[in-house]
Amino acid sequence: MVEINLEFSGGLELLFGDVKQHKVQVPAKDGAIQVLISDLLVWIRGNLLKERPEMFLKGDSVRPGILVLINDCDWELCGRLASPVEDGDTVVFISTLHGG
Repeated sequence: MVEINLEFSGGLELLFGDVKQHKVQVPAKDGAIQVLISDLLVWIRGNLLKERPEMFLKGDSVRPGILVLINDCDWELCGRLASPVEDGDTVVFISTLHGG
């Protein structure tokens, strides 16, 4: 079990009951010793996402236009879906898309 701080902003918080910050405990998948971002996204979909999953997820990943930061580092530099998350990590999801 890994305790992770999650933050949703740029409008994404509306999909999560209008709550911006969450402290969650995510189990490792099938006896694995690490929790990966891909595991976290599955957990978020099943446990936190309140509405319109298509606005947050596309396939197994986040939708284009959503910036993901792991401890203030762009997940693109950390391995994207294969990035491990550890106890106390902060994962931030920021929507960069805005309607007009």
